Amino acid sequence: MITPGEHLSRILAAAQPLPAQRLPLTQARGLVTAREVTSRWPIPLFDNSAMDGYAVRRADAVPGARLRLVADLPAGTDADPHLGPGEAARIMTGAPVPGDADAIVPLEQTELGTTVEAGMPKSITVLTAPAPGAHIRRQGEDAPAGTVTVPAGIELGPWQLSSVASAGHDQLWVHRSPRVAVISTGSELVPPAATPRRGQIPESNSVLLSAALAGAGAGADVVDVSWVPDDEAALRAHLATLAVDAVILSGGASVGAFDVVKAVLSSLGILFDRVAMQPGKPQGFGVLPDGTLAFCLPGNPVAVAVSFEMFVRPALRALAGHTQVERPRVTRTASVGWGCPPHRMQVLPAVIDETFVRPATSGGSGSHLVSSLAKAHALALIPAETERVHEGETITVMVLS
Repeated sequence: MITPGEHLSRILAAAQPLPAQRLPLTQARGLVTAREVTSRWPIPLFDNSAMDGYAVRRADAVPGARLRLVADLPAGTDADPHLGPGEAARIMTGAPVPGDADAIVPLEQTELGTTVEAGMPKSITVLTAPAPGAHIRRQGEDAPAGTVTVPAGIELGPWQLSSVASAGHDQLWVHRSPRVAVISTGSELVPPAATPRRGQIPESNSVLLSAALAGAGAGADVVDVSWVPDDEAALRAHLATLAVDAVILSGGASVGAFDVVKAVLSSLGILFDRVAMQPGKPQGFGVLPDGTLAFCLPGNPVAVAVSFEMFVRPALRALAGHTQVERPRVTRTASVGWGCPPHRMQVLPAVIDETFVRPATSGGSGSHLVSSLAKAHALALIPAETERVHEGETITVMVLS
């Protein structure tokens, strides 16, 4: 058997970021920058007011001084009025500060004169002297021109996209989203709402994997979700129709007489291994002749869920250009004890809080314990050399949500 770390390393070596494309900001949310974004202009572009108030010369703006208003400056104006001794300009937040002004006095630190002309008072009385440069946002103080606004390898959310727009760009280079196909295999599978006959079970892996892909943070585009019976010709024919970056197959990856996934994919160069992990020992991975990454997972839903988190999700995030591909890991204290499989890493669906971790069910980490998935929001990672977890031990946990 190989270790989970060895299997993941082989996968990530093949999962290189997809080619870059230039997209408008409206289409880039959730994608990853392929090139750094630099500001075309200084930010702010010009000295501007951080407050609604009055642009003044500090030498004149002493407490009790009465200043005559000679201009009205809304945001968006390009006016630069001259301010002489004893003069000020009313100014709104974001408006350019006059070249003669060296401070802003907020509205609430003034008293208005009684004479009003065209909606603006003729004068104000200063109540509090401003500090040097008070309430002036200086040109370039946030970032000078040419500053890296968003580095490469960053997922673009609303804040990052706003920064790109503020830097003067309406397009940017991003990695393409991975196109993914999901194939559930097995003649025993029936639709979830059907009534199973003896030997049949509801097909749930495609539901699990499709939802997991949507929450993987890789922006995956699921272009095909299919069920294929245990028929080599049918599987070959379906694989030939796909034009994707990755295909995820569940079932038929072990050593059974009817494991058609192993039979078909082995002939296409996919390597099947036994990974020292419970659940999820049978694993297949490789690159198909057309460059598609192929993940061949076990058929039991818990093993599928664990395998996706341990191997598939990191690879898809790498394809999408992410530099951080694995889930965060924390430590928690075992609130109960439980047994572990010999010589295999235990990846146990678990429940955690701020202090403790415990199994999601009392049955351990068997791949058949489907009910544990509904309760778990973490995976406890127990080293292969551990024979038993004891209450009070410190456990490494992969956080899923």
